[in-house]
Parts: sequence; C-alpha cells; structure tokens
Amino acid sequence: MHDHLTCFKALHSNMAQAIVGKHRTLTLGLITLICRGHLLLEDVPGLGKTMLARALTRSIDLDFNRIQCTPDLMPSDITGVSIFNQQEHRFEFMPGPVFTNVLLADEINRTSPRTQSSLLECMAESQVTTEGVTRTLPEVFMVIATQNPVEYHGTYPLPEAQLDRFFMRLSMGYPDRKSEIEILKQQSSGHPIDRLKPVISMAQLTALQKAVEQVHIADPVLGYIADIVRASREHPDLELGASPRGALALMKAARAAALIDGLDYVTPDQVIKVAEPVLAHRLILTQPARMKKLREADLVRAILKQVEPPVLNAAQKL
Repeated sequence: MHDHLTCFKALHSNMAQAIVGKHRTLTLGLITLICRGHLLLEDVPGLGKTMLARALTRSIDLDFNRIQCTPDLMPSDITGVSIFNQQEHRFEFMPGPVFTNVLLADEINRTSPRTQSSLLECMAESQVTTEGVTRTLPEVFMVIATQNPVEYHGTYPLPEAQLDRFFMRLSMGYPDRKSEIEILKQQSSGHPIDRLKPVISMAQLTALQKAVEQVHIADPVLGYIADIVRASREHPDLELGASPRGALALMKAARAAALIDGLDYVTPDQVIKVAEPVLAHRLILTQPARMKKLREADLVRAILKQVEPPVLNAAQKL
C-alpha cells in the first residue's frame, strides 16, 4: 500500500509542476487513469486541457498521440487504413493515432458523429475493428477528449451513449490570482512541460491499476452506491439517470480514492468525493429543469444529501 501511495504522490507532484493550482483536477484525472477509464475535459480554450494530457504522458513515459477534430476528419484518420504495397503485392495496415497509450482528441464535438463513433469500440473494449480484422490496443490505453462548452457553432454534441463511455468529466476552471502569477513566472523563460521527466515506470503504473482492484468495498457501501444511482433514475428533474456502467465507474473511482487516501477499504466519504465527476455527465435534465437553469452537478449534490450514507463497523472494513 505504501509503495502505491508513493507512486501516486510522485506522479501528482510531477504533473503539478506544469499544471499549477489544480490539485483536485489532477487527482481526479489520475484516478481516471489508474481505473483504466477515459476522461472528458470540458472548458473554455486556454486553461491547460492539452497540457494536462501532455504532463501525464511525460510523467510516465507513455506514447502520446493528438488528433485535432474537425468536420472533415474521417474514422480511418483515427483507426488506420490499409494501403496496397506494390512491391509485395498485398495490402498493409497502417495503424492510426489510436494505437497509442494516451490519445488526445482535441475539440471532439467539432467532428462528425460518424467519426466520434469510431472511438466507441476503442474506449469500451480496447480494440479496433477495421475491414473485418480486430486489433488489440495497448494494455495502458486512455482517451482524453476536450470540448468547449461555450462555442456551439459548427459542433456535434456527443450523444448519451458516448458520454457514458467517459469515466469522468472534469473542468479545469480559471486559476486563482496566486496560481496565475506563478504561471506567468514559470513561462517567462520556456514552458515547464518541457522539463518534465518520467517519475514512475509503466510497470509501476500497471501495479497501481491492479492495486485498485484489491481495495475492499463492503456490502453497505455497495448498497450506498446502488441507492445513489437509483435515486438519480427517480429524481423528478432528471429525464435519464445514471446507468449500471455509471454505478460500476463510481465503485472503481471510490476504490481508487481510498487507495490514494492510504486506506485498504472504501468509506462513504470516498464515494461522495468522486460522485459528481463520475455521474454528472451521465444524467439528462428534464426540460423544466433546463428552463430553471439547473445543472447536472447540482442534482448530484442534491441526491448525495438525499441518500443516507451507511456507518461501517470494524468488521466491514476488513
């Protein structure tokens, strides 16, 4: 447990050199990685969404590819295409940028639904099927997608089925005054991202991912997760509640949060800590709720107040 916690802290501290003042965002982003999930970053331009992805890959020495999503981007531009080799008289598959450890899909809502859907199999099953042939992606594979929530002209909103594939949705947010001054100082002579070095190995990352699966979660906490998800399906302001995939993601995220808190069991506190970024993007508001300008995150917080957390005894922590 101590070794895993040390790895996580080293990773977080290294990334924090390039991403200033965003402790919670970095923590939640790393939870997504060690839970083998995918991350949706939704925020206005210029707040460091791309830098977060680059800082992550540089801190672990992962392969990193970036695609700029545009209306004319084709599915084969992501997954790859077969090209005829005239010398050998056969087709050869040229892997697309998805064959990497971390794929950054920048402004994912600017590309067509057809191209967006080419990522569904990759994200759900870590494989790509082209021309009837299925190819496995690397063991460590993560999609980090960004989108601008303000600019809607020429965009294609992600459908619910694809939003549900993302483990978490996060927002970077504007830095506070102290952090912004630090950013200005840091970048007066180059960008700190260029100075980042790997601090943990791929093997250590894989061990961290496996350690999450060993964190104990008692039946009362599983019941608490189920009650939260069910409450989202019955809430009068929600047209669509969280899916079973959302419940599984909440369980995994809570286990990872317990691990980085130095615990080998999950408490309701960890569930509460990760519930909003895991569940909010999976909910669909009713029309009256949208007219009242409610947000999905507001309703997650309301549900957490509504559902009573269990009290664990000593035996349930083992």
